[in-house]
Amino acid sequence: MKKNNKVKKIMEVLQIAQLGNNILRCQAKPVINIWHENLQQIIDNLIATVIATNGVGIAAPQVLMNDRLFIIASRPNLRYPQAPKMGPKAIINPRLISHSEDREKGWEACLSVPGMRGLVPRYRVINVEYTNREGKLEKQELTGFVARIFQHEYDHLEGLVFLDRVESTRDLMTEDEYQKQIIQLRN
Repeated sequence: MKKNNKVKKIMEVLQIAQLGNNILRCQAKPVINIWHENLQQIIDNLIATVIATNGVGIAAPQVLMNDRLFIIASRPNLRYPQAPKMGPKAIINPRLISHSEDREKGWEACLSVPGMRGLVPRYRVINVEYTNREGKLEKQELTGFVARIFQHEYDHLEGLVFLDRVESTRDLMTEDEYQKQIIQLRN
C-alpha cells in the first residue's frame, strides 16, 4: 500500500496587532524567498484570519509579521455588506505603478483599529504589480472598492493606518454609529 505523504494543512486564525503596536508604524521588508516553506502556510493563515474577522483585506504587519505581503478577500459580510465578491488573493511585494488623478472618499475600517470608521480619500483607479502566491508577476488595473482595499493594505506595508489619511476628525465615527446609519439608509 502506498503512503500518502501529503500533510493536511491546518489554517490558523492569527492575533491582530492593535493600534499602538510599533509594527503598524514600520515599513515592511520585501519577501526575498517566495518559495520559503512557511510562506504558503502564512498566506493560508492570513486568509483564515481575514475570513474569521469579516475583513476584506489583511496585511502581514497586522499579524506581527514585517513582510511586504497582504491578502485581498473582498466579499459581502457584516462589516462590508456591499463589497464585491472575489476569491482571496495573495499580494506579495506589491508596487503601485500609477493612479488616476481623481480620488473618491469612502468609509473604511481596520482590524487593527477596532470600533472606528473613517471617511478616507483614495484613488479611483490604480495600476499595480505584485507577485502572486505561485511566484508569477502580475500587473493589474484595479478600480472602485478593490482599488480601495489594495491602497488600504499597501499603506500597512508603509507603516500607515487609515487614520493617517482621514482629512478631518469630523470624518470619523464609531463602528456602532456607522452600522446604525447603514441600517437607516437601507430602510
